[in-house]
Amino acid sequence: MADSLRDDDGVSNPSFNTHLTQLVDDAIARQPSRRALLKTGLGLAAVPFLGGLAACGGGDSPAVAPTPGTPAEQLLGFQSIAISGDDTVTVPTGYVATAFLPWGTPLITGAPNFAVDASNTAAEQEQQVGDNHDGMAFFGFNTAGDGFGSRSDEGLLVFNHEYINPEYFYKPDTDPSNWLLPFTLEKARKGQAAHGASVAHVRRTGAGAWELVRNSQYNRRIHGNTPMSIQGPAAGQPSMQTAADPGGIQVLGMLNNCGNGRTPWGTFLTCEENFNGYFGWNGTLTPARTALEGRYGLSQAGFGYLWHTVDPRFDMAANRNEPNRFGWIVEIDPFSPASQPVKRTSLGRFKHENAELVIAPNGKAVVYMGCDEVNEYAYKFVSSGTFDASNPTSPANRNLLSDGTLYVARFNAGATAGDRMGTGEWIPLVFGQNGLDATNGFADQGDILIRARQAADRVGATMMDRPEWVAANPTKPGEVFMTCTNNSRRGTPTESSNAIDGTTVAGQSRPAVDDANPRASNAWGHIVRWNETGGDGTALTFDWDIFLLAGQPSFTDQRAPSSNITMDNLFNSPDGLAFDSFGRMWIQTDGNFSNTGNFANNGNNQMLVGDPETKEVRRFLVGPSGCEVTGITWTEDRTTMFVNIQHPGELGSHPRRPAGYGDNEIARDPTAFSQFPTAGVRPRSTVVVVRRSNGGVIGG
Repeated sequence: MADSLRDDDGVSNPSFNTHLTQLVDDAIARQPSRRALLKTGLGLAAVPFLGGLAACGGGDSPAVAPTPGTPAEQLLGFQSIAISGDDTVTVPTGYVATAFLPWGTPLITGAPNFAVDASNTAAEQEQQVGDNHDGMAFFGFNTAGDGFGSRSDEGLLVFNHEYINPEYFYKPDTDPSNWLLPFTLEKARKGQAAHGASVAHVRRTGAGAWELVRNSQYNRRIHGNTPMSIQGPAAGQPSMQTAADPGGIQVLGMLNNCGNGRTPWGTFLTCEENFNGYFGWNGTLTPARTALEGRYGLSQAGFGYLWHTVDPRFDMAANRNEPNRFGWIVEIDPFSPASQPVKRTSLGRFKHENAELVIAPNGKAVVYMGCDEVNEYAYKFVSSGTFDASNPTSPANRNLLSDGTLYVARFNAGATAGDRMGTGEWIPLVFGQNGLDATNGFADQGDILIRARQAADRVGATMMDRPEWVAANPTKPGEVFMTCTNNSRRGTPTESSNAIDGTTVAGQSRPAVDDANPRASNAWGHIVRWNETGGDGTALTFDWDIFLLAGQPSFTDQRAPSSNITMDNLFNSPDGLAFDSFGRMWIQTDGNFSNTGNFANNGNNQMLVGDPETKEVRRFLVGPSGCEVTGITWTEDRTTMFVNIQHPGELGSHPRRPAGYGDNEIARDPTAFSQFPTAGVRPRSTVVVVRRSNGGVIGG
């Protein structure tokens, strides 16, 4: 994130090609008088001279999928690439990476172009692609082109917008010492408009590239002020009621949407993560901050967005219950543009990273989730109803997430201490069980779900090193992986656990080292794997081991990485995680890019691919300066992969950071560090389209 904001938490393609339509829009934004020329055939023909659009080599050939069970050298059918500190995307030889749908792209019919000086208004931002792209899913059309299906040439690309970087997002104002001041309600509204998600109707062209279908009925922005319904046991709870919504069943917007899920009935699950950072209070909070508010990290100043100073909805002194209406998983039907998103409270309230949904052998929908903060927990939800595979988009299927059981994980050590494997159990968070009753302050099931962190504290779940994305192996039922990004608060000098009564302030515990979290100073992160008993996602027990420990091979003490980490695949802070249909595990990083000290030879953030059987890991993609690589999805034929590049140009500790520059300086000189993805323009988060120049399957 911006310096002023706080978050809880070899051979390559030599050019990075911006999509044709985006080059046109950017050129018009820089020189509006050229609009008529650029929107004609003559103008389009001239675009390569304006933007340096490079041609892609190689003719298309039919996609050939790998044979199931092939050895690692065929499963990982590319050569690992080198690290990079450059301001571009690097991919293996034979692949092409193209920028697509960056922040500010006109999405809604009649939307204005992106203003290169960041002067777009809040109303304009509501019609444009939002900022800081994150979790993403592609939904192919059916044969008729009017609903959910399996086509690979046309569909809906749905992607999250987690937060904003104010230093790039706002045009500098009149205060010379702080570009953001004076802060106004209009600025807050613009920021809210850049959050949420975008639904984009996209289509593959004859050349294999992709385009936005302009004026499509499906193009949609969902943002921080979009009306949504609250459904499930927490709906209507006293702590969900506000003056604007006395029934506690309607809320405006979703915030800090991080990872995602994709359902077999054609809906998008989007996950609210660090919602607490948008709230604060003016003056004195009366009564004082409660244990629940502290457990979720709510504070007077928040993360520095300043919304609470101008928008009463985010001032806890004026609207005490509003934060309880965030921190949920939201279900969106992208094929029904007029439908209202639904906050599914049965899946619990915490800092959701992603939502990995699988259908168990008995037909139950199982959703795996991580709570992204140090020393938090891993969860899963099991539906009460059963998925009807014969009628995937039935109303009953679309309501499966309305009712079920939420569980939290306990990772137990195995028979041999220190072997980094063991057994585990799923503990139900159900009213009347495991101490979750009135005696310990829980009123009913809805109260438990609103206070899911405190319920997990009470039942003795295992505190993990920032549990983030969860991914299930499609080639081995019951095998599930979870990234643990990093943790600086574990072990000595003073050890403490999350208090059983739920009074520990978020991020303030320091638990002891355990087999599932074996390092006291876990600067690099690790990936945990578990296998559900009997390969059944509804099982209440599992076996687990550590798939990899990231880190520096030169370390030989407790900081040492696992043997599958070498100088050829160094990385830190695994975050995004997903499987393709052939069983390749794609690992995305959100870590330290200083390329020095503990992080020497790591370069920029990157995406790697792992073989779950051999544990081999190869580097596939490296992102531009200051970015996070996050969000991934494929077309059904697996010949196109979409990946998100979030917050390029974020200063952090990058070795090329301009000397003496902080947020105030970069806000006034926004191209000084990064110009990704468009030369001469401030950096913008963007989708990247990756494909093979021969049209083949990605990764094989």
